[in-house]
Amino acid sequence: MTTSGLKELTPQQIHDSKLYLEWGLTEKEYQLIVTELDRLPNFTETGIFSGMWSEHVSYKKSKAVLRKFWSQNERVLQGPGEGAGILDIGDHQAVVFKAESHNHPSFVEPYEGAATGVGGILRDIFSMGAQPIAVLDSLWFGELDNAHTKHLVDGIVAGIAGYGNAIGIPTVGGEIAFDDVYAGNPLVNVMAVGLMDQATMQVGQAKGVGNAIIYVGAKTGRDGMNGASFASAEFSSQEKADRAAVQVGDPFLEKLVMDTTLTAIRDYADIIVGIQDMGAAGLLSSSAEMADKAGMGIELNLDLVPQREAGMIPYELMLSESQERMLLVVKAGQEDKILELFRQNNLDAQVIGTVTDNGRYVLNFQDKVVADLPLRFLTHPLEPKLTAQKPKRLEYLTKNQYQPDVSDLKSTIKKLIGQATIASKASLFRHFDSMVRADTVIKPGGDASLVRIRGTKKALAMTTDVNGRYLYLDPKKGGQMAVAEAARNIVATGALPIGITDCLNFGSPDNPEVYYELEQAVAGINSMAKRLNTPVISGNVSLYNETDGQPIYPTPMIGMVGLLADVAQALTIGFKNSGDRIYLIGTTKDSFNGAEIQKMQTGKIEGQLFDFNAEDELAVQKLVMQANQAGYLASAHDLAEGGLAVALLEASFTGHLGFKIQTQSPTKYLFSETAGRFLVTVPARCQSDFEALAGKQAQYLGTVVDGDDLALVTSEETVHLSRAELQKIYQESITWQLKD
Repeated sequence: MTTSGLKELTPQQIHDSKLYLEWGLTEKEYQLIVTELDRLPNFTETGIFSGMWSEHVSYKKSKAVLRKFWSQNERVLQGPGEGAGILDIGDHQAVVFKAESHNHPSFVEPYEGAATGVGGILRDIFSMGAQPIAVLDSLWFGELDNAHTKHLVDGIVAGIAGYGNAIGIPTVGGEIAFDDVYAGNPLVNVMAVGLMDQATMQVGQAKGVGNAIIYVGAKTGRDGMNGASFASAEFSSQEKADRAAVQVGDPFLEKLVMDTTLTAIRDYADIIVGIQDMGAAGLLSSSAEMADKAGMGIELNLDLVPQREAGMIPYELMLSESQERMLLVVKAGQEDKILELFRQNNLDAQVIGTVTDNGRYVLNFQDKVVADLPLRFLTHPLEPKLTAQKPKRLEYLTKNQYQPDVSDLKSTIKKLIGQATIASKASLFRHFDSMVRADTVIKPGGDASLVRIRGTKKALAMTTDVNGRYLYLDPKKGGQMAVAEAARNIVATGALPIGITDCLNFGSPDNPEVYYELEQAVAGINSMAKRLNTPVISGNVSLYNETDGQPIYPTPMIGMVGLLADVAQALTIGFKNSGDRIYLIGTTKDSFNGAEIQKMQTGKIEGQLFDFNAEDELAVQKLVMQANQAGYLASAHDLAEGGLAVALLEASFTGHLGFKIQTQSPTKYLFSETAGRFLVTVPARCQSDFEALAGKQAQYLGTVVDGDDLALVTSEETVHLSRAELQKIYQESITWQLKD
C-alpha cells in the first residue's frame, strides 16, 4: 500500500477482479491487449491503456467522423494533429488557435475545472511557438432558477477570470447561454488565439535516436488523476463524481512556464526537436504521442520525474494531470542549455528519458521495467464501428412554423430581452480583464472581438458560436448555421473569415441517435466551411455529456478567426450618429421553430427547423464586406437569437441613441430568426451609393434619432418604447436572476 492508498494489484488479480472495466477498458479491448502482449498486462500497463484508449485521448469513437473534415487551403500551415492549428496571415506571420472543453471537471469543481481549462488551451498555443494574445469562451448552463446552476455560473466565470487575468492574457469574448438540458452537464469550452512569426513554428514530435526527453514546469502530484478516463464517462445523479480527477492550476507558475518556453524557442530553436503540453493523460499521452508522430520509440526513467508528493507509483506518475507541465525533445548533448534556462526561472527541469528506434514504449522505476509496450499499438486503439440512427423525434416533426403571440408587443419585447440567453452578459464579462496587453479593439459584448496585430495595420477578429436548439431540430442544418453565424459575426467587424476550430459536445456515441447527430453535424459544418473557405484546422471532441442517460443538445461550438487588413475599417454593432439610415440586409421569413420566442412562450423547442440557404448567406456576407470596404457603413450587427427586435435594441443600447423604424412586414417578423441577415447603418451622404450597391438585398427601415424614444411601426401596429427602461431590463436581468 502506498501513501496514496492505491493498491497495486498483480496482473492475475486485475484479470480476476476485472479492474480494467472500472478504468474504462472494455472486455474486448482487454482481451486484445492480452493477445498483443502474449501475457497479462500489469497494473501500470493496464492504467496506461485505460488512459491512452479513453475517448478523450484517442477519439477512437469519433475519428471516423473527424477524418471527413476539410482542413487544407492556401493559408493552412498546420492542420489537425498538433497542439493547435496555424494559418498564414501574410508578412511572414501566422495565427495559431484551438478550442478545448473542460465540461466534466467544471461540473465537479467549477473554479478549478474552468481555470485549468484556460491553462491547458494556452499551453497548446505556446507549445507551437506562438505568443497567446486572447482567450474566448463558450459556456452553456441550465436555467438560472436553482441554486446549483447559480453556483456553477459563479464558480466557472470566476475560474476563467482568475486564471486568464493572473496570467495576463485578455479574455476578449465568447458566448453564454442557458437551457434546462445543460443543468446536469454544463459546457465549458475555451478557445485561445496566438500570434507568431512563421520561422518559430514548433511541432510535438520526438525525433532522433538518443535525443533527450526533458520534463519542465511544475512538479507532478496526484491531482487530475486519470482525468482523461473521467472525461470519457457520463454522469449519474446516484454516484458521487471523482474530485481527484480534477486538476489544480497555478496561473503565476504558468506565466513562468509560458515565457520561458517562448524564450527557449526563440533562442534555442536549432536544438529543440519538439514540444508538447502535458494535457489529457499527462506525461503518458504527451510522450507516447510525440514518439508515435515521429515513428520512434521512447524510454523513460520515472525515478527522475519531479514529484511534489511522496510515494507516488508509476500509475500515478504517468496518469496525473497536474498542470503547468511541458515535455521537450532536445538534441543529445545540448540538454544543459535548456535545463539551465528553465532552472534560472525557478522551474523544474529534468532529463527523464531518451528517444529510441525500437518502436517500444518502455518505463523504468526503481531499477525495474514497469512497462514495455509496442508504441504503435498503444497509440492506435481499435476503432469500434458505431451505428447511426435518425432520432425518432426527427421522424415526426411538424413542418408548420410556430406562430408567436405578439398581441402585446411591448410586453413581449420586455420579457424577451430579459431572457437569460438574450440579456446582457456584462455582469459576467466584467470579471474578465479584456484590455490587458492593450491590443483589444472590440471588447466583449459585440458580434465578435477584435485584437490588433502590433506593428501592422492588421487585426484579428474572433468569435465562438453555436445554437444547440437548432441542431436538436436538425443536426446537419444546425451545423451549417453554426458556421454561418460565426462567419456573420466576423464579417460584422469588417474582417474576412479565414479558419475554424471546434468543440464537438455531444452525448454518448454508443447511442445510435447521438452518433447520428455527430455525423450529421460534422457534415453540416464541413459543407459550410468549404463554401466559406474556412478550413477546420484544430478542435476537440467531448462526448458522454449526459446525466442519467439524458444527453445535452448536440452542441458543436464553432470558434472562428477572421483577418482585417486595416483596423481603421473596423465595424461595431452600436448606432453612431443621429440621422444615419438603418437597413436590414437579407430576407425575413417565418423562422420560429427553435427560436428564442418559441422557448419563451411555450417552454420547449419543437417542430421542423426553419430553412437555411447557404447561397443567400454567402451573398449577404459578401455585400456587407463590399459596403464596408467602400466606406458606406457606420455600424453592422448580425441578427441571431431574438431576431430583428433584439438586434435593434442592442444597437441602440450600445450607442445610446434611439430609432424610428417602419416595416411593411407583420409584427411577428420582429422575432423571426431567419439566418443570413444583418442590421446596418449608413451615413446619409452614402445612402444612394449603398442602395445602388445593395439593390434588393437591403430593406430601408428608418433612421437613428437622438433621445430615448424607440418607435416601431409594422404593417399591423405602432408602438413607442423607452430605451432607458428596456436597457435597464437588458443590463440587469442576469444579476437579478442570480440574486433571486
